[in-house]
Amino acid sequence: MSNLFQQAGLEPAGPLADRLRPKTLDEVIGQDHLLQGEGPLARMVAAKKLSSLILWGPPGTGKTSIARLLAEATGLYFAPLSAVFSGVADLRKAFDAARARREQGQRTLLFVDEIHRFNRAQQDGFLPFVEDGTVVLVGATTENPSFALNGALLSRASVLVLHRLDDAALDALLTRAEAIEDKPLPLTPEARAALRAMADGDGRYLLNMAEQVFSLSTGGDLDPARLATLLQRRAPLYDKSQEEHYNLISALHKSLRGSDVDAALYWLARMLIGGEEPLYIMRRLARFAAEDIGMADPNALLQAMAAKELYDFLGSPEGEIGLVQTVVYLATAPKSNAVYKAESAAKRAAKEHGSLMPPMHILNAPTKMMKQLGYGSGYAYDHDAEDGFSGQNYFPDDMERQQLYRPVERGFERDIIKRLEYWQKLRAKRQGEGDA
Repeated sequence: MSNLFQQAGLEPAGPLADRLRPKTLDEVIGQDHLLQGEGPLARMVAAKKLSSLILWGPPGTGKTSIARLLAEATGLYFAPLSAVFSGVADLRKAFDAARARREQGQRTLLFVDEIHRFNRAQQDGFLPFVEDGTVVLVGATTENPSFALNGALLSRASVLVLHRLDDAALDALLTRAEAIEDKPLPLTPEARAALRAMADGDGRYLLNMAEQVFSLSTGGDLDPARLATLLQRRAPLYDKSQEEHYNLISALHKSLRGSDVDAALYWLARMLIGGEEPLYIMRRLARFAAEDIGMADPNALLQAMAAKELYDFLGSPEGEIGLVQTVVYLATAPKSNAVYKAESAAKRAAKEHGSLMPPMHILNAPTKMMKQLGYGSGYAYDHDAEDGFSGQNYFPDDMERQQLYRPVERGFERDIIKRLEYWQKLRAKRQGEGDA
């Protein structure tokens, strides 16, 4: 609310984002899945019964506003706390105050912003006060609660996911901003779209940029180029140590596997712009070359390793072109996970059959005693055999032959299939001759 000085025009009315904070839950934009119809928060408000919650979503999606409005809608006292600026003493004061209010018949909604910044012991401190109803805890976090919060706390609170604001929601915010400022934004339609894109789903950031635009003496509507020179575009949301790190590397890997070169290049760029360590990306590309391409194109692994060598030689940013080339090569290469599956099958067979000895004929016999025991007896040197292939058995004597590697009809593995079929025919022929 404005004070008397603001009403008299003697003091600024406050940031645009604060002036546009929703006054009711119906004014919250972009979270209809929670607040409308049969949404979980809509049902809680209708029943006037609020349970402890964790609101998980990107910055600027309304977590604080929703918590404050939930308190108003359900008759709870709103007690805000920031985990960034608070410690054990602050928590103790908050719980003591909530207990005193409860004795007077007033329940408390304790809102903890950035709750993931509290350590595990501090998070455990909430448990008795949540369990006995001293507070209804509403925590806000931008981090995946599965990683950032302990299991005991999660078991006592419902996790609700807030969506990043889509283009329509962002445009609705701009319309509200124009209404409260009583003038249109001096932007061309293209620049208005560019402004929304720069916000990256963050409503608060959008309104902060809009406030800058309102304050400009532009002498006409700004186009996207002029807008970009006047406003600082922030880097896409990316935290190298948290969930987004794993989300984007997963998106890159699966785009490569799906042979979508353009999508793969996009996710690579997102990671590089976000400040991801190139060596981390190189390791994943090398893994992909072996796991998802394998012998369908043996050069794929060489390409991945060459990218690391190029980066070591050139450094950043010049060396990043090697990553780009490798992503293009891997995305457009024929795919096969036959080598990856062969690894799993071989390990499974090794575990199932225990410590079987190799057959005697393929054991070396460096001592006289070992020769007398039959080590190496009957070994056929393949280079001396017809067609350079003896067809002998190399599996343990007590184990049936297994086909662990099953190449696919793609890329270089088509040629490998022909080789394996050829050797299998020769093996059957040699073994038939031996039985005769």
